[in-house]
Amino acid sequence: MAGKDDVEAKPPCHPRACAIQDCLTKNNYNEAKCQEVIKALYTCCESFYERYGDSASSPSCPKPSLLRLKMKQMNGEK
Repeated sequence: MAGKDDVEAKPPCHPRACAIQDCLTKNNYNEAKCQEVIKALYTCCESFYERYGDSASSPSCPKPSLLRLKMKQMNGEK
């Protein structure tokens, strides 16, 4: 899996978003089986916002406030 390099993809983090779609398709849309690739997208998006700021946007990334909420949920935080 690519590292933070996907931040520089066009659009940013797009390869990670495609990996989620591929995973869901292969697993009959069972999101539970795709948590690793979902987390990889969120990690890429987190790096993207750290690098370019919360006003940046990518069609592959959730908005910064939603991303932070999703990251907390994935990490089991409240």
